[in-house]
Amino acid sequence: MRTENESADKHAARAPSGGSRRGSGDLLALAIFNAAYWLAGAGLSLARGNAEFLMYCISLLVIYAMVLVVHARVRLPMGLLWALSIWGVLHVAGGLVPVPESWPIAGDKRVLYSWRIVPDVIKYDMVVHAYGFGTSCWLCWCGWHAMIRGFGGAARPTWGALLLCVMAATGLGATNEILEFVAVLTVPDTNVGGYVNTGWDLVSNLAGAVCAAMLIRLGILRATTRGATPHAA
Repeated sequence: MRTENESADKHAARAPSGGSRRGSGDLLALAIFNAAYWLAGAGLSLARGNAEFLMYCISLLVIYAMVLVVHARVRLPMGLLWALSIWGVLHVAGGLVPVPESWPIAGDKRVLYSWRIVPDVIKYDMVVHAYGFGTSCWLCWCGWHAMIRGFGGAARPTWGALLLCVMAATGLGATNEILEFVAVLTVPDTNVGGYVNTGWDLVSNLAGAVCAAMLIRLGILRATTRGATPHAA
């Protein structure tokens, strides 16, 4: 049976010479996309005096820098980079986009993060957490894949490797909850929620990470872009 590494290497050998130019164009499109929603989010936060989301926008800059460092070392799949960018949009929109009076919400702030998509069952917040930390699990798999390649091994999506990725993703989710706790302590009138909300956030993080692990196991989420030359960490 061919491993993912062998398949990626064969695809890389057949990659056209214009691949690097296409890759640069893809990264430029990503940069424009992320800059557009970040500037919109930061501008709205300033205009509305929303200190909570201004802090989150600043933290996004740190995340952008970290992803760029990882991408320079690992060459992350374009699909993953776009998935992370979409997560950023969903997050910024969640705290700044208002919802109609007729939409059911949790709490008293009429923004997307308070919207109950299914009344008394599923919040927009839960969906974003599941999606975001599922994407984080994919990111962790890419890092694991590159590390094993760096040691000359063949990275396969075994249950043990995927469990490590799920635990790493949920650890990132716990770090996010710490940042939200800092926001509660430092910013008045946040929309973070209480203990129950934190619990559902953690459950959503785990559910998203497990779903991503299953997709990696099935070969749907890959650690390399077809036609790209994989880098070792």
